[in-house]
Amino acid sequence: MSTWTPAELGELDRVGEIRVAGRRDDGSLRTPVIIWHAVVDGALYARSVRGPEGGWYRGVTRNSDGTVSWGGQTRDVTYTRDDSHERELDEAYFAKYGNGSATQSLMSAAVKATTLRIDPK
Repeated sequence: MSTWTPAELGELDRVGEIRVAGRRDDGSLRTPVIIWHAVVDGALYARSVRGPEGGWYRGVTRNSDGTVSWGGQTRDVTYTRDDSHERELDEAYFAKYGNGSATQSLMSAAVKATTLRIDPK
């Protein structure tokens, strides 16, 4: 497994949205979906606002790999369940997206249970 470069993490931290796509059993990619994300402690994280029933979440967790795209770049990645930075991730989401209802929707227990760390391959 490789790591994000400092430049990539800086870009990911600055952009408001990323596109994620899971890989199907035959190796093809699912349709990319735009989601919110945050960088915490040198890692990229995301949550499914629709909880475990979110289509993109089910797609990326089925085979644990896919892609992330932002700012004209695309990286192959793995998606791993990781709740080790829950409080810090909450704070990062509020800092990045404000305290509105959309951000609040990322704070329910069901949504937090979908926290994924996204690592480059």
